[in-house]
Amino acid sequence: MKIGTISLGCDKNRVDTEKMLSRLVEKGHELVDLEEKADVIIINTCAFIESAKNESIDEILNAVAYKKKNGTKVIVTGCLPQRYKNELSSSLPEVDLFLGTGDYDVLCDFLDGIEVNNNKIFCSVDKYYGKRVLTTPYHYAYLKIADGCDNHCTYCAIPYIRGKYRSEKIEDLVEEAKKLADDGVEELILVAQDVTRYGTDLYGKKSLIDLLNKLSELDFKWIRLMYLEPEMVDDELIDYIAGSKKVVKYMDIPFQHVDSRILKLMGRHTDEEYTKELIKKVKNKGIAIRSSFIVGFPTEGEEEFNKLCDFIKEYKIDYAGFFGYSLEEGTPAEKLPDRVSEKTIRKRVAKLASVQEEVIKAQSRNYIGKTLDVIYENIDYDKQLFVGRTEFQAPDIDNQVLFNSDAPLNIGQIYKVEIEDVLGMDLFGRLK
Repeated sequence: MKIGTISLGCDKNRVDTEKMLSRLVEKGHELVDLEEKADVIIINTCAFIESAKNESIDEILNAVAYKKKNGTKVIVTGCLPQRYKNELSSSLPEVDLFLGTGDYDVLCDFLDGIEVNNNKIFCSVDKYYGKRVLTTPYHYAYLKIADGCDNHCTYCAIPYIRGKYRSEKIEDLVEEAKKLADDGVEELILVAQDVTRYGTDLYGKKSLIDLLNKLSELDFKWIRLMYLEPEMVDDELIDYIAGSKKVVKYMDIPFQHVDSRILKLMGRHTDEEYTKELIKKVKNKGIAIRSSFIVGFPTEGEEEFNKLCDFIKEYKIDYAGFFGYSLEEGTPAEKLPDRVSEKTIRKRVAKLASVQEEVIKAQSRNYIGKTLDVIYENIDYDKQLFVGRTEFQAPDIDNQVLFNSDAPLNIGQIYKVEIEDVLGMDLFGRLK
């Protein structure tokens, strides 16, 4: 069959989609990039926050409308049906099959005409599968080292959707990573709901450094860590990253807020003092920090919001994303009083984004006159400049390096670029 796929949500969901695509190809199905060529449209959904759910529903409705005209089968997988299987089954009978986050083998059975036993789906635990069809540019790829979450933050539904934290075996991940390296991947990006907790369930201790030691033996130029829970970031890990030749000097640490009272209500395991001290430790080692913050959590007043603004200015988080609080049914935060209005949340998000923009511009000016390693990725044809990233910048979410070169370049290769100026929030330079 000819299969068209739509993958929504996070990079972890992207890896699920890539492994699903590999299973389909292995079974002889053909992947197509246009729905008019497809016999089956598969939508791998996200249900993390309200906007993600709405996006997923819109894509499903579009596929159902296309099916009514053309007879194409529609299959919906991932977090949305895992969380709302009963509601979706009754409200969208046009969908041919709903599958949860751990049912990608069932997908192939269904397409091959094998009867699917509904008692065996939505189990939330998929057996390990290491093959991939990359949907990223070929010079970087994500490695999902664990699934599920044990943190149970009061605002988050992920533990109810994805289940308990489950690490993959080191030997399986190394084998999967080796295939990626052999295929020419230069940058490996480790992802999980909580990368720092890796191995605690499987080996009885934190084993991220053990995994990194094995991955560093492979032919990658850069290894990047995303989604490190702050309470699990210790001196050993900070020192390891600072001294590693392969692991880039970049840590994605979702602090979510700085006010101790709000953090306690969120079910986080840190406070204001710990957060500030951790940032000082990381920055003193020359490591860039990306973070995320929830704005407008119930009971957040002007005092707590202004404290967060001052914190962003003073502690100069290198990159940050700000997300308006999304009430998720079934979570403890749903019962909290004093909800912040949507209008106020939007204003606060915009204010923080403006503060962060000024921080990024100021931080970027510190690179003027320095020569940086830049991985070349594409061309900005409007500006007639090459586009790349330093080790301090993750793909898609951080700012970029725009640069000139008189010589031809190869995508995915790392070049020396002298930074001459700042354009907006991007660095500007010239190939040395």
